[in-house]
Amino acid sequence: MKALSHPARLMIIKFLADCKSCYTGDVTSELPLSRTTINQHLEELKKAGLIMGHITGNKTSYCINHERIAEMKAAIAAYLDDLDISVPFKCE
Repeated sequence: MKALSHPARLMIIKFLADCKSCYTGDVTSELPLSRTTINQHLEELKKAGLIMGHITGNKTSYCINHERIAEMKAAIAAYLDDLDISVPFKCE
């Protein structure tokens, strides 16, 4: 969950998911963030296993890790389904 706690990482995941395939090229040309910022966030996403990066020559391809994203979606759904919010309460 920590990997998804930053808006830049969410933006990167959304961009890669919208590509519908691996993206080969400079992600910094596609998003309104600096190269350093994007590279740091790509590393965090790779460490978390949410994306994969493959180097071919001098190009890097980034892909969504579909299995890991599916696991995360299932875990979040299970957690939210377990919350008992059937009785509203007031916070005073």
